[in-house]
Amino acid sequence: MSAPAPAETSPGAEVRLVGSALTAAYTRMTEVLPALGVTELAPHEPAPTGDRWISVAGLAEGGADLDAFLAWDDDQVLTDHGRRGRPDVIAGFGLHRYAWPACLLITVPWFLLRRVPRFPVQHVTFQRMPGSIAVRVGEFACLPDDPAAALPGARVVPDEEALRAAVRAAVAEHLEPVLDGFGPRTRRRGRALWGMATDEVVESLWYVAGLLGEQGRAREELERLFPGTTRPYVGTAGFREVTGSNGECLSTRDRASCCFHYTLDAEDTCANCPRNSDAVRVAKLTAEAAAAG
Repeated sequence: MSAPAPAETSPGAEVRLVGSALTAAYTRMTEVLPALGVTELAPHEPAPTGDRWISVAGLAEGGADLDAFLAWDDDQVLTDHGRRGRPDVIAGFGLHRYAWPACLLITVPWFLLRRVPRFPVQHVTFQRMPGSIAVRVGEFACLPDDPAAALPGARVVPDEEALRAAVRAAVAEHLEPVLDGFGPRTRRRGRALWGMATDEVVESLWYVAGLLGEQGRAREELERLFPGTTRPYVGTAGFREVTGSNGECLSTRDRASCCFHYTLDAEDTCANCPRNSDAVRVAKLTAEAAAAG
């Protein structure tokens, strides 16, 4: 589950931005990933409601809002596979389908602008279809030579390592309550949940960077972001190479978690599924490359 399935969102999601130190990053992201729209709310503008918008703080509470959110995943699995998935598998799918785009709210401005926003769950509202996130921009970290350092809300940090620490802290601040809300449904705790979080950070940015033509730089940045000693995250970025059938070098990564999609279709796993042998990875990566042209 390295990227949201096309069926989860529809292309052309509207992007309405009031302008901030992050706007250019979100605009660029939506140019290459039009299925994900970002709305920056004006200071006194209420968060959207109705029309399937859901407060992320509501998801974190783990109650009725989460029930309604996961009902979509339950119905989607039934439509796609003709049978229902286990409740913990459905919850894992739902967590992925929120966390994957949510991580981009923080990592894309860091990757493109060297600016790292903070988004407590109370400042984010999510609409799964057509694929929109509304955010209330507040504090952000940046480097001393950034022109945005003089803007309200800027928090200047001394260097790139401090900026990476700000990324890890901002993602953890946003995802921790979300993981608490989803955790009992996924039947995972602690390290297992943070393994999922690590995968979402890495794979979402790696995917978008590929659309931007900067996947190589993203890999280097992510390897520095997750060197393997950054709790609560689990392990390193996990990138490595495998050798294809014609001797070519193929990039893959070792996931820290499993989405349990194999419980629905044992053959339809993503290329970097931890259950796959290297031979299966090579076959799937080769097929993906051929399909891409």
